[in-house]
Amino acid sequence: MRLYDLELSGNCYKARLLCALLGVPLEVVPVDFLGGAHKRPEFLALNPFGELPVLADGDLVLRDSQAILAYVARRHGGEAWLPTDPAGLAQIMQWLSTAANDIARGPNDARLHDKFGYRLDAARAREQAARVLGIMDAHLSARDWLELGRPTVADVACYAYVAVAPEGGVDLAPFPAVRRWMARVRALPGYVPMPGQYQGG
Repeated sequence: MRLYDLELSGNCYKARLLCALLGVPLEVVPVDFLGGAHKRPEFLALNPFGELPVLADGDLVLRDSQAILAYVARRHGGEAWLPTDPAGLAQIMQWLSTAANDIARGPNDARLHDKFGYRLDAARAREQAARVLGIMDAHLSARDWLELGRPTVADVACYAYVAVAPEGGVDLAPFPAVRRWMARVRALPGYVPMPGQYQGG
């Protein structure tokens, strides 16, 4: 499999992390984001949205991080990482939606503002971050993993941008259950870090 990648992108990191945890070989192809390579015709042929990541596996090309997680998990991780029973699948999917919405508009937007200079409402993003982290902290206070009592793609999807939340001025100190969960993710066999990630306890 080939991943068109930007090292500092949390969405790209999700794919790298899952492949590392599953021991799946992955060819990482850096894309010159600052140089605009993601807007050139050859890249737009892969993803007309002009966004990263993109995963190519033979003739299959996938352009969304949540879809990539689902594909890699089902192909290489099976029931353990993404179950097919209706209840288990739905429990995982609700967290993939949280990652794509609440976490993206919270910790991710705050980081985009502070680290990369995007014109976003940073105060609103940090408020959203505090809200979603509070919900996650309450949820994780009684369990080790987001769902099903084991690591799944739900944890991978949500971890990426929570782990770099401090780069957006989001304090993780008020969320001890989230910090313990992050430490458990970091302790998984095969774990690989992303630049700028929170490493505290």
